[in-house]
Amino acid sequence: MALSKRDYESYKSVVDKLVYKYLTKERSTAVSIITSAITGGSDKRKLADKLATITDKSLALKLADKAFSLLEDVGNHKSSSRKRAHKEEAENAKDGHDKESKKPRLDKQPLVASSQTSSPPTSDSAPTTALHQKQIEDIMAKAQAAIEERKKALTSTQQRGSAASLTSPSAAPAAANGTAVNSRIAELQARIRSQMGSVAGLPVPPLASVPLLGSSGFVNPFMGAAPPQMPGLMTPGVAGPPKPPGERPPPIILDSEGRTLDLMGKEVHITSRAPTLKANIRAKKRAEFKEKLSEKPTLEDLPETDYYDPRVPVRSSVRQSKLQFKFHEQGKFVQLAQRERAKARLDKLQSEISTAARRTGISSAARLAELQGESKDQLVSPKTPQIEWWDAVILQSNRYPKEGETAIAKADYITNLVEHPLEVNCVTDTEAPVALQVFLTAKERKKLRRMNRREAWKEKQDKIRLGLEPPPEPKVKMANLMRVLGTEAVLDPTKMERHVRDQMAKRQHEHEKANAERKLTPLQRKEKRLSKISEDTSSGVHVSVYRVTDLSNGSHKFKVETNAKQLLMTGTVVLFKDVNVVVVEGGPKQQKKYRQLMMNRIKWVEEARTNTNNVEPKCQLVWEGTVLERSFGEMLFKACPSESFARDHFKRHGVEQYWDLAYGTKLAEEADSAIL
Repeated sequence: MALSKRDYESYKSVVDKLVYKYLTKERSTAVSIITSAITGGSDKRKLADKLATITDKSLALKLADKAFSLLEDVGNHKSSSRKRAHKEEAENAKDGHDKESKKPRLDKQPLVASSQTSSPPTSDSAPTTALHQKQIEDIMAKAQAAIEERKKALTSTQQRGSAASLTSPSAAPAAANGTAVNSRIAELQARIRSQMGSVAGLPVPPLASVPLLGSSGFVNPFMGAAPPQMPGLMTPGVAGPPKPPGERPPPIILDSEGRTLDLMGKEVHITSRAPTLKANIRAKKRAEFKEKLSEKPTLEDLPETDYYDPRVPVRSSVRQSKLQFKFHEQGKFVQLAQRERAKARLDKLQSEISTAARRTGISSAARLAELQGESKDQLVSPKTPQIEWWDAVILQSNRYPKEGETAIAKADYITNLVEHPLEVNCVTDTEAPVALQVFLTAKERKKLRRMNRREAWKEKQDKIRLGLEPPPEPKVKMANLMRVLGTEAVLDPTKMERHVRDQMAKRQHEHEKANAERKLTPLQRKEKRLSKISEDTSSGVHVSVYRVTDLSNGSHKFKVETNAKQLLMTGTVVLFKDVNVVVVEGGPKQQKKYRQLMMNRIKWVEEARTNTNNVEPKCQLVWEGTVLERSFGEMLFKACPSESFARDHFKRHGVEQYWDLAYGTKLAEEADSAIL
C-alpha cells in the first residue's frame, strides 16, 4: 500500500506506540520490521515470520494483526479526509451563490451582463469579440447615466443640507448619508473594473473620476475610488450612522481615585483577565516567588513557638550573588617577602651563634643548667611562713614562739597512745599464692614417663582378663610372618602377605589420624604463639629508654620497629640529629629480648653508613624501670626538627623526663669531651 510522507509519519508514530505497549526490548528493531514490511507490500504471514525472530510466535501474530488494522484505519482516515474536503468545497460554493443572490437589485443588471459576457468564446471569435465590446459599452453607458443621476441627487441634497446646517444642528445625519453614498459609488466603480478585467483580450478603459463627498458633506476632488467593502462592514476612517440611545453602551463613571462606579454610586469590581498559556502562568508564578523572596521576614511576622530562639539571626532565603574578584592590596606580597628574608637572616645568625657557643663550651653548660632546673637559692621562698602546717595542728598559737618564750601545745592532741600507720599492700603484690615451679632432669623425666606407660599397660591387661575389652590382634610384620602364622602362611602365602600388608596400612592410617587429631588449627597455633609472647602488665609496666647516636640506616629502623611489634611492645622513636631516643614498654621477658636486640644483635658500628657528623654510632641504655601504665601506643617514628619539638612530643604523653635524661646524657658527653 503506497503511503504519502505525511501518512507514513503518522503510521510510524502509531506503530511505535503499539510496539512500546507489547514489547520491552528490541523495540526499534520491531518498528523498523513493521514499517519496511508495510512499505514493501508484505502480507500478515510474512510480517509475523519476521517478527517471530525477536519475540514468540503468538505475540508476533498479534502484532501483525494490529499493524494491518492500524494501516486500514490510516486508509479510512485518508478517504474520509478527502470526502470532507470535497464536501467543504461544495458548501463554500453554495454559500457564495446564496450571497450573490442576496445582493441588492441595483447590482443584478451588471452581474447578469457580466455573466453573459464571461461565457466561454465559441469558434466564431471575431463576431463574439465585437459582441462583447458592444455589451461592455452599453454597460458603461448605463453606469455613467446612473452615476450622473446620483450626482445630481447628491448635489441637490448637499445644497439643502448646507442651508439647513446654518439654522439647525441636524447636519450630522446628512454628512453620514453623504459618506454612505460615497462608499457606494466607490464600490460600483471597483466592481465595474473587476468585471471588465475578467474579459480576456480587452483593454480596461479608465473610469471617469467621480467627485466624492467628504465626511463633512462637501465634495472632495482629491479622494480616489475607495476599495469595495463587504456587507455589514464600515469603511475605515468613515463614521457610520449614529445608533439609537437604547443600543449605545452605558457611560463609565469614575470617582476621584479612578475607581469605576455604577449609577447608584457603588464601586464596580472588574474581573481581571487571568493568563491561560502555560508560559504566562509560569512567568506570573516566577514573579510572585521573587517578590516573596525579596521580602525579609521580621521578628513580628515570625510565629511564636516554643522552639523559636530569638538569639539565632534570621537569614533570608535569597541566593547569594556570584562571587566577585577579591584583589590584594598593593605591597602585600612585598611585605611577606621581606618578612621571609628577615626570618632567614635571623636563622642564619642564630646558627652562627650556636656554632660559636658549641666550640667554646658555653652552650652545654647553659643547657645543663636548664635541665637541672632552678637553683637552691630560687627554691627557697623569700618569705618564711609564721607557722608550718604540721606544727599548726599541735601548737595553740598561730606562730612560732620567740626567743625566751615556751611553746604551748594543745592538750587534746597529745595522749599516752601510740598511733600506728595503716599497712598498705604493694601494688605489684598479688593475693594468690605463688607456687614454685619444679624442673626435673632428663633422666628423671625418662623414668617418670616409663612408670606412667607401665601403669597404663597393666590397667589395659586387667581389663582384657576381665573381658571388658577384646584382646588386640597380633602385630604381624613381614619379618615375623612365618613365626606368627605358621602353617597358614605355608598353605596360602599370597593371602597371608596381603593380610599382613592390610594390617600395616591400617596401623599407619590410625597413627596418622591420631596425629591429625592432636594437631592444632592455625588459629590455635597463633593463640599459642601469642600466649608465649604476651605478658601480664596489669601490676606494672617495664620501660626502657635507649639513646642511639646514628639511626639513619633503614635496616636498623626496620629491626627496631618490627621486633617491637613482634614482641607486642609499645613505645616511640624520636629522631633528632645524634639524639635518637627509643622508648619501649612491655613485660620483663619482652624487655630482655629487646635489650638483646639493641645492645648485641644490631652491629651499630659495622653496619653504619658514612659518618659525616664525626659521631660514633652506638646505642646506650639511658634508663629502665617500672611504671603503673603505658604512655604510648603502637611503635611509631617521629622526626623532630628542633629540641623543643622533641620535648613537646614527650610532654604530650606526660613523660618529658625521658627526653631530659637522654638529652642530658648527650650534653654531659659533650662537656666531658670539651674538658679533655
